[in-house]
Parts: sequence; C-alpha cells; structure tokens
Amino acid sequence: MRTELVSEPGDPDRPNEDFASVGLPASGQGGSLVLLDGVTPPRSDYGCVHPVPWFCARLGGALTELSVSQGDLPLSEVLARAIRRVADAHADTCDLSHPRTPQATVVLARWSPAQVEYLILSDSALLVESPAGEVAVLMDDRLARLPRAALVSDAVVDSTVRNMEGGFFTAAADPSVASRAVTGVLPRSSVRALTALTDGAARWVERFRAGDWAELFALVREEGSASLVERVRRLERSEAAERPEGRRGKTHDDATVVFVELPEARTGP
Repeated sequence: MRTELVSEPGDPDRPNEDFASVGLPASGQGGSLVLLDGVTPPRSDYGCVHPVPWFCARLGGALTELSVSQGDLPLSEVLARAIRRVADAHADTCDLSHPRTPQATVVLARWSPAQVEYLILSDSALLVESPAGEVAVLMDDRLARLPRAALVSDAVVDSTVRNMEGGFFTAAADPSVASRAVTGVLPRSSVRALTALTDGAARWVERFRAGDWAELFALVREEGSASLVERVRRLERSEAAERPEGRRGKTHDDATVVFVELPEARTGP
C-alpha cells in the first residue's frame, strides 16, 4: 500500500489552513483519508476566539479517529459527531451562530476489503482511479453552480448562500450539515487508488487548464504530489507576472494533495 501527503501554505507568513491525514487501523484492514480546506474569514470579528487552523486541526483529528474507530457508522454520522465534538469544545467561549464561525470543506473516504465509502462537502475534490486506469471525479459542485452575482462580496455570501438552502454548505458548528454532503459507496474491486485535493491544488485543472483530471492523477502517481503543487506554484507566478492587475482571487492558495494506492482487492476466499 502506498500513501503520500503533501500540504503547502499559500503564504509562508500565514498558517496553513488545510488539514490532511491517512488513518490505518491496527487490524490492518482498511483505512481512511481526511482532507479539510479551512475557510478564511474576512479581517473582522467572526464570533470566535479561535483561528481557522485550530478548528481544522480539531475537526480533522476527530474525523480521523472516528472514521477508523467507528467503522460501522456511516460517514455522514462520522462528520456529524466530529462537528458536534468540536462545537462542544468552544461553545462556552465563542458565538457559534455567527455565519463566519470557523468552517471548512471536507473530503472523507474510508475503505475496507469490501467497499470504498466517500463523503464530500463543498469545493474540494476526490478522484477515484479504477483498476483499468479510468479516473472519476467526485465533487460537491453547489458552489460552482451559484450565479456570479451571489459571490460579489463576503457579506452577500454570508447572508444568502453559505449554509443556506439554494446555496452551498461547509462544516462549521451545526452537525445537521452532514446530511447535505455528497456521499456514496463503491465496490472495493472497482477502486485502485484515490487522490484528494483542496482547491489550491485543483487549480492545475480548474483554473489553469494545464490538463484534465486523468492527467492530474497520472502526474501525482508518476511524479508525486509535491510535483503537482510545484507546477501549480509556477503557473500562479506566471499569471501574476503576466496579469498583475487582472488575476483572479488569491495569487497563491494553501494546496494539499493526498494520494492512496490501495492494496490489490481480493477476488476470492
């Protein structure tokens, strides 16, 4: 079994708000991966005394533990319990009803000898490679489907589309959001490898159009996750140099990649 994890901050002077882990139970049967992309609040009061990295570390740690230790729980319940655990840890000190309370996107995958389960909430991505080398993209595309007018400013996002019907959802303080996640189960025999990406790494496809998802997967498999992140950084630097006044959003974003090549699935007793 091969696993690889790379996470690089977008700005060396700011803490990385991504979280990633691979959990392998002592039984040697199955495992899980967790990927979070913290949502950076605007530079104003957001009702919480804790920074986003604190939230992501707590939530990611809870997801890693629960996804491995509670293998009988559906992933949506794993996420709900993890959110509740973190909310309980700071409910006495923070206003968790604030629309900008710390939050994150979520990718969660768990495999056993029989199946691969997945859960995706907001705009991080999970790529699934079949034994034949075909790559499927699993995403929660609600944010991408929003009309551009809904994303004019942080204030508009908070009041009309974030964690609201008709908008998109992130993991924050309300455990019920877990029921909004994109979930599914695949036969273990249909999955050879997984790659999870925060949107800072997915820019290679989504923003720069340097290749398609299958080409990205091949790049990670053949050259490693660090190579993908470095290619993204080169493209970001080139865009910033060519269009200093016209670039979109952050020049650099936190970029995280988790690659897991699963053991060969058993086909008989």
